[in-house]
Amino acid sequence: MKNTNSQKIRLGLFVIIGTLLFMTGVYFIGQRKEMFKKTFTVSTYFHNINGLQKGNNVRYAGIDIGTVSSIAMVNDSTIKIDMSIDEKITRHIKKNAIASIGSDGLVGNMIINIIPGKGASEGISNGDIIKSYSKIGTDDILNTLNTSSENAAILTSDLLKITNSITEGKGTIGVLLNDTIMAKDLKQSITNLKVATQSASYTINELNTIIASVKTNDNTVLGMLLNDTISGNKLKHIVINLETSSTEIETLLKNVNRVVDDFKLSEGGYNYIVKDTSLVNSLKSSLENINEGTDKFNQNMEALKHNFLTRGYFKKLERQKEKDEKKEN
Repeated sequence: MKNTNSQKIRLGLFVIIGTLLFMTGVYFIGQRKEMFKKTFTVSTYFHNINGLQKGNNVRYAGIDIGTVSSIAMVNDSTIKIDMSIDEKITRHIKKNAIASIGSDGLVGNMIINIIPGKGASEGISNGDIIKSYSKIGTDDILNTLNTSSENAAILTSDLLKITNSITEGKGTIGVLLNDTIMAKDLKQSITNLKVATQSASYTINELNTIIASVKTNDNTVLGMLLNDTISGNKLKHIVINLETSSTEIETLLKNVNRVVDDFKLSEGGYNYIVKDTSLVNSLKSSLENINEGTDKFNQNMEALKHNFLTRGYFKKLERQKEKDEKKEN
């Protein structure tokens, strides 16, 4: 009996252990399909993995080539992703390949897509790190839509305020829409502008007519100048004469300059008057004597005005001068 119970216990433990081992094997096979394949590791870095988990698939050109083996936080803004990739795919993936995070369908699990890079490059090897490209996530799109909705609501509110102000007659546009007097004035201004435009058009037509008549009519001065070849030749002859006269005047001026230079270089009376310093000193002395004599004469006249013998005469002259000024006024 004892042997039977012991055998039952051993059998139960064997069944339990075997079941656990079977479940563990199924789990690992389900999570890591490449469990019995030769693999190599490739890494990349992301700032946001958008819900990617360990064991999610890795695809290259739409083909499952491996799984995500580990996810590690490097710092507060960088996450390292290690991928276990089938060794047979090594010759197809280059070092310039780019990794991006996508979804398996609309609501499926997150996956890593490896996109071939542009240009020639070496094949990838075990432990290499490839570049990554982060797409705009759903949260970012929702945040952008939320911000756009808020801005649209603010814009709608502002437009409603502007419309109400215009309807109430506030502002320039409101006055234009609601003020009938200004509307009449504006209408009158447009009418005046139309009349002015018509007048300008009429004036332009008249000018065109005048220009046409000038071109064809030889009786007017302008017509004669434009069309009469004889008058044109006369005018040309006058211009030639003016040019000849200017040349002769230039020659005359040269001769005058030559005469002036001869005066300056000669030793005659002109040279004596201009360059003789003794004559200049004599003239200067004479002028000083004249100024001194004039000053003394003024002093003598002032003394005579105050002399008792001649003072009455000068007062009489002053009274006569005042009477003449009163008469003139």
